[in-house]
Amino acid sequence: MGKTRLGINIDHVATVRNARGENYPSPLRAALFSKKHGADSITIHLREDRRHIVDQDLVEIKKKLKIPLNLEMAPTKQMLKIALKYKPEYVCIVPEKRKEVTTEGGLNLKKNSNFLKKIIYKLKRKKIRTSLFIEPNLKSVLDASKLGADCIEIHTGKICNLINKGQKYSKEFTKISRSVNFANDLGIEVHAGHGINFQSAKILSKIKGIEEFNIGHFIIGESIFIGIKNCIKKFKKIIK
Repeated sequence: MGKTRLGINIDHVATVRNARGENYPSPLRAALFSKKHGADSITIHLREDRRHIVDQDLVEIKKKLKIPLNLEMAPTKQMLKIALKYKPEYVCIVPEKRKEVTTEGGLNLKKNSNFLKKIIYKLKRKKIRTSLFIEPNLKSVLDASKLGADCIEIHTGKICNLINKGQKYSKEFTKISRSVNFANDLGIEVHAGHGINFQSAKILSKIKGIEEFNIGHFIIGESIFIGIKNCIKKFKKIIK
């Protein structure tokens, strides 16, 4: 295993842009700026309701970005068609509810297992690295392996909330550690994402076997005060 990678999610640059219906701040500019200052990949979530990132963002970023683009998408026929058309280097399949504020949990891998297997097969046939966003439990890891996923991304929202509130998080930490170890034993690459800030990144980076952290909302928010460059620099130092 090489160095731990840092993926930057720029969805909420688009959220700010869309709040006023302007053409700024530019997600493309944020992607290129993040790459310049050390991001290993850029994540965008093209939601079905297009509440932040829109199709044109995907087109522009894919055309001009010189590091891997990670497209988060719901497991639908429309999103599969878009992914196969634009061929991002990475895809992360995530659950999606129309009324949720943000992704609320991991995928239910049993619910649409046949369709998920079909999506993964079609993406991998186009040499697109495919990840499943799951809860930290051994059953989900095993199911992801059976479906043929290259990677899993562990939903870290629960442990991050506990850390933020100053509550005990050791049980959740153990669940994540066991899930990471099990996935590594099965030959699946492990990523982590959702709700991560500087404090939780320090704690999660103690778990050996996480190869990639994907961080977005906190970086965009903290950048108001210290800038994207300094945010990336600090996270890189924490997870190295």
